[in-house]
Amino acid sequence: MELTTLILKNVMRHKLRSILTILGIAIAISAFGLLRTVITAWYGVAQVAAPNRLVTRNAISLIFPLPLSYKDAILSIPGVEKVSYGSWFQAIYIDEKHSQFAQFAVDPATWFDLYPEYLIPAEQKEAFLRERNAAIIGIELAERFGWKIGDTIRMRGTIHPGDWDFVIRGIYSGAQEAAHRDHFFFHWQYLDERLRQTEPWRAGYVGMYEVKIADPELAGTVAQAIDERFKNSLAETLTETEKAFLMGFVTMSQAILTALEIISVLIIGVILLVLFNTMAMTARERLSEYAVLKTLGFGAPHLTFLIAGESLLIALSGGVLGMSFIYPATGSFVKVMGEMMGVYFPIYGIAPATLAASGLMAIGVGLTAAVFPTWRAVTLRIAEGLRRVG
Repeated sequence: MELTTLILKNVMRHKLRSILTILGIAIAISAFGLLRTVITAWYGVAQVAAPNRLVTRNAISLIFPLPLSYKDAILSIPGVEKVSYGSWFQAIYIDEKHSQFAQFAVDPATWFDLYPEYLIPAEQKEAFLRERNAAIIGIELAERFGWKIGDTIRMRGTIHPGDWDFVIRGIYSGAQEAAHRDHFFFHWQYLDERLRQTEPWRAGYVGMYEVKIADPELAGTVAQAIDERFKNSLAETLTETEKAFLMGFVTMSQAILTALEIISVLIIGVILLVLFNTMAMTARERLSEYAVLKTLGFGAPHLTFLIAGESLLIALSGGVLGMSFIYPATGSFVKVMGEMMGVYFPIYGIAPATLAASGLMAIGVGLTAAVFPTWRAVTLRIAEGLRRVG
């Protein structure tokens, strides 16, 4: 009987044990794949960053504003090509559940010049520029709520109380896969005019400046020059690359990410213990069989192939099944997250590296779990094995 056939027969000798072991490995592999997918997507937010864009914000915190007068001063710094500005705007549409999307009050004349990845038809952009309460929205936002060009949207402000009416004049798509397609942009001037009437002490300030530089190699020099320009002022600045700025939000969740990383590693240990237990039981039950095989002339290579093959077959069966489970698992995660998906994960998909890691993990666990049973069988004395009963 060929050894490969014998491996298949050995796997199916205890069908229930093998099936349960394969299912346990499959569940663990799918959990590992889901965690790695979430971690990859979390870090994927930085992929939207352009190397020639800097972000200038208040040095104390992002929640503290900067004077609008800083724009001309930043523009005068060598190496700076363009400057735009914007402020975070938080409002509720229908209810809080439906308001999980980013809203920004921006300078309409310059903002989209700094973001060429947002593709807007020319006529829509012109209409947006002409109307003070006009808005441009992402295509995913339009699909989610069924909004279309010309619709009037009323929102209830939270940071800036009151009812705010916007007219949709443009719908943008993304030139890059990583680009957010669910943002809501409107005129900063519309916000500022309203604040001058209701909260005049908050007027004339912006949340951050977006700075386009001529050469990405000058990012550090230009950033330092900007911060030096406003050093010891009432509103000192912190300027960093757009990637560093976006990664700052990821860092806020670093404890969660670290926990996910640890759990994903622990899952490997769980898989190893499950398969190791199965193979240890198998080796103990078959000691007399290994002794008989030795008397028939089977050497260490044959026993190693026999045991390692069985362990690998179980591990790979569970691995393949687990990798097939990753897709429905991630689909369920998307449904649970719902509208928050676009806010936190501009890119969400199962990366080839995740599948490769899952497959390699299954192979590694299969080989590792076979080490002790193989050593036990190879070092077994024939007399000792033949004396063993049960």
